[in-house]
Amino acid sequence: MDYVRAFIVGGIICIIVQILMEKTKLMPGRIMVILVTTGIILGAFGIYEPLVKFAGAGATVPLTGFGNVLWKGMKTAIDNEGFMGLFKGGFTSCAVGVSSALVFGYIASLVFQPKMKG
Repeated sequence: MDYVRAFIVGGIICIIVQILMEKTKLMPGRIMVILVTTGIILGAFGIYEPLVKFAGAGATVPLTGFGNVLWKGMKTAIDNEGFMGLFKGGFTSCAVGVSSALVFGYIASLVFQPKMKG
C-alpha cells in the first residue's frame, strides 16, 4: 500500500507540473522554483510533514520535498544558532543530496557524452 500512496501523491505532483508546463508560458526553471518554494511554504505551515508520512517517497523525491528539507534544516539551525542559522541551515540539511546530484551528474556526462542543442 505504501507504493500505491507514493505513486498517487508523486503522480499528482507530476500532473500539476505538466499542467503548468502546457497551460502557462512559464519556463522550466521558474516551475522548479515554484515547486521548491511551495515545499518550503507547506513545510512552514506544517502541511508537508503529514504528506511525507502518508506518501513517503512520493512526497520526498519531487522538488517540493527538496523545499521541505530546506525548510526543516533552516528551522532547526535557527532554533539552535539563532539568526545565523537562517543562512547555513539549508546548506547543511541538503548537502548530501546536492553533492550526490553533482557527482552522479558529472559521471553521467562522462559516460553518455552529452551534446549542446544548437
